[in-house]
Amino acid sequence: MLSVNELALEIFENLAEFAEEFNAAYHELGNGARIVDCGVSTRGGYSAGRAFTEICMGGLGEINFRMGDISGIPMPFIDVNTDFPSISCLGAQKAGWTVKVGNYFAMGSGPARALALKPKHTFEVIGYEDDFDSAVIALESDHLPNGEVMEKIAAECHVDVGNVCAVVAPTASPVGSIQVSGRCVETAIYKLNELGFDTTKIISAIGTAPIPPVKKDATRAMGCTNDATIYHGRIMLTMKAPEIKDYLDKIPSNKSKGYGKPFYEIFKEAEFDFYKIDTSLFSPAEVVINELTEGVVYHVGAVNPEVTLKSFGLL
Repeated sequence: MLSVNELALEIFENLAEFAEEFNAAYHELGNGARIVDCGVSTRGGYSAGRAFTEICMGGLGEINFRMGDISGIPMPFIDVNTDFPSISCLGAQKAGWTVKVGNYFAMGSGPARALALKPKHTFEVIGYEDDFDSAVIALESDHLPNGEVMEKIAAECHVDVGNVCAVVAPTASPVGSIQVSGRCVETAIYKLNELGFDTTKIISAIGTAPIPPVKKDATRAMGCTNDATIYHGRIMLTMKAPEIKDYLDKIPSNKSKGYGKPFYEIFKEAEFDFYKIDTSLFSPAEVVINELTEGVVYHVGAVNPEVTLKSFGLL
C-alpha cells in the first residue's frame, strides 16, 4: 500500500536541504525533531507554497500555478490534480487534527494523520492507514512548535520524536493563502464524504481556485482563503458511481443557507463561533462530474465573482 508519509518525506527532505532557495528556514530541535518554517519568520512564496501543499496531500497531488483573472482583474490561480483523491484529500490533506499542547495551538493536516488516525472514522470510511517510521505533519499556525509539541505528535503517531517532521505557515502569509486555496479539490471530496458518498469510487480529481491576497490578521485571512473555494473553486471529478446523481443537488456551496456573503461577514454574524455556521457552506462553487459507468456528465453550481472580489478587497 502507498505510504503518504514516505512520499511526503522526500518532499520535506528537499525543502529542508534547500530551505534558503524556498525563502524558508530549517530548524532541528534538541530532541531531533525537524521543522521547516514556511512563513512564521520567513517570506515563503510560490515554491514553498507548492511544497507545503504537496506535503499536505501526502505526495499524491500535483500542484501548478498560473495567472488568470476574475471579472478582468488579474489573479493568480492554483491548479491541483490527483489520481488518489480519497487517500490524498481525506487521508492526508484534510485539516483533521487539532494540535494543542500547553499554550500552543495549530490545525494539523498532512500524512501524519494517517499514522495517528485523526480522526479515526475518516480512515475507517476510506479503508486506509499508513505504516511508516517517520511522520510528516503540516501545521497552520503563527508560531513554531517546541520540543514538547513534537513529542506529543510523535507519541500519537507511534514514531520516535527524531522522525517527526513539520512544515509550518500562518494563515495570513503567502504560503497560507496558497495551501488553503490548494484544498479546493479536498473540499469537494470532503463534502461528498460528509454526505455519505463512497469517495473511494472517485478515480481522479482536478480543480482550481484563485490564490487570495494576504490579509493582515488571521481571521480575515481565514475568511478570504475559504472564499476562494466557496465562491470560485471549480472542480472536475471522474468516477464510477452511477448513484452520484442522488447527491448532485447537495454538492455546491450555493446550496448552503449561509451562501451569499464573504465568509468573514458570516463568521462575524455567528460571533466567531464555527458551530453556528452551516457546515454545508464549506464546498466548492462549481463541480463537473464524469460518471464512467453510464458515460454521463453532470454540472452543478456556479462561480460568484462579485462575492469573491468583495472578499479579496477588490470591490
